[in-house]
Amino acid sequence: LLAFLFLLSLVIPTVVISLRDAGSDDIYVGAETCKGCHKDRYESYIKSNHAKKVIPGSPANKNACETCHGPGMAHVQKGGGRGTGMFSFIKQRDADEKSARCLSCHQDFRAISFWNMSRHKVNGISCDKCHSIHSGSGKNLRAKEPALCITCHLSIRAQLNKQSHHPLKEGLMKCTQCHAQHGEFGSKMIKADTVNELCYKCHAEKRGPFMWQHPPVEENCLTCHVPHGSNHTKLLTSRPPLLCQKCHDATQHPGNIYTNFETLKGTAASSKN
Repeated sequence: LLAFLFLLSLVIPTVVISLRDAGSDDIYVGAETCKGCHKDRYESYIKSNHAKKVIPGSPANKNACETCHGPGMAHVQKGGGRGTGMFSFIKQRDADEKSARCLSCHQDFRAISFWNMSRHKVNGISCDKCHSIHSGSGKNLRAKEPALCITCHLSIRAQLNKQSHHPLKEGLMKCTQCHAQHGEFGSKMIKADTVNELCYKCHAEKRGPFMWQHPPVEENCLTCHVPHGSNHTKLLTSRPPLLCQKCHDATQHPGNIYTNFETLKGTAASSKN
């Protein structure tokens, strides 16, 4: 009798779990049902990476629309509309709650290993702020760089419009070449341990070693340069000799900005700033 009861205790949970799994499919209605009312959204979804079955773990290999938005049976039975149990990525919804939907599939991606320590997450930025579930663009981005980034970073946008700037607007660089948008150990989410190490990735000729090394160069490139844009040549924080005299005593090496060279005249005046 005891042996029979023991075997029965092993069988009953298995049967209950099987019934529960079989019944869970009844709450999903399928993408074709969604298409009946949301044709435009369905068509944009079909063009996205999420609709490609060749990608392992994509929504197309699970419950399609309902993988992200949740089961749709209650939504359909009530005739649609909000407040019928569907998960929508609206502005009013908590950022962590929206990101959790994305992370349920993407949490093991190498690119977002440090998401929990990123400034974006800390400041309440959710995945859908930059990415669109239905976008057919690369990485489902809502816009290309730098237009996507400067939508929020308005001060950087102003700096990129200054006469001396890194060639982001020209399409020769991207914000993500220097910054890790999903989080990094470095300050300002830069892709290096220090500012200098980041700059040397492109400006290798400045690394040295040199026989006569300028000490501020070894300490921090930002002592003399600004990273995004300046009204002075070569991204300098101010024009020489005023820049130099911030550290060097002007009494022993005076510099007068009102010399013939510094006077703005002629067609090439802009190159002397």
